[in-house]
Amino acid sequence: MEIGGYNFPDELYYDPEHFWVRVEGDELVMGMDDFAQKLAGEIVYVQLPNEGKKLKKGKKLAKVESGKWLGKVLSPVDGELIAVNEDLELKPELINQDCYGAGWMYRIKADDLGDLKDLLHGAAAVDPWVNEEIAKHAQEG
Repeated sequence: MEIGGYNFPDELYYDPEHFWVRVEGDELVMGMDDFAQKLAGEIVYVQLPNEGKKLKKGKKLAKVESGKWLGKVLSPVDGELIAVNEDLELKPELINQDCYGAGWMYRIKADDLGDLKDLLHGAAAVDPWVNEEIAKHAQEG
């Protein structure tokens, strides 16, 4: 779905910190959403933690930097980091170019896929949240 000029694919789950999660079998793929990557500007660094890292829902997983912004990546679920997108080490701008495709960041093996219920999913949840975020950042700018 397109909301206020931003792309939010319907099938994804969204974290309020502007990261998306896609379910692929029993794994989760995670990345930065369109709103966040546009707001941040050109991404210049993505921390790629070691595979096998134990993740705790809501706790810091990594960090992302742009020329004007430094952000924390929080884990959307309890689980284990099973893969990182090593292409981002040399080309972090892939997030800006294709945030839902080549710019994916992490693959996670969730302890419980039921944790996804705490994320935003579907137009009824995502639309008002994005519009609120747009309004909030318009006031700040």
